[in-house]
Amino acid sequence: MNWKEHKKQLMKDPKFKAEYDALELEYKLARELVRLRLAKGLTQEQLARKVNTKQAGIARLESGSRLPSLSTVRKVAEALDADLDIVLRPRRSGGSTAC
Repeated sequence: MNWKEHKKQLMKDPKFKAEYDALELEYKLARELVRLRLAKGLTQEQLARKVNTKQAGIARLESGSRLPSLSTVRKVAEALDADLDIVLRPRRSGGSTAC
């Protein structure tokens, strides 16, 4: 069984799916950091030097195991010559929009 098939099976478990969904943003950020770093041809060590941190810190960011601070994400975006765009938008679930 490959990973996609295994993941499909795991997602049938409501507890697993809830945990997976709760971590979606962390993993999305991690994937994007890796993608941009590789597109720039940088190693984790090279990026770490640009951000003034250690390679292990970049590895943790890229693993998605830790949610970085906004200031850290800004530093990494700057080092990768990338724009940082944070968007908050109402959910489509029909929740209240009253303040």
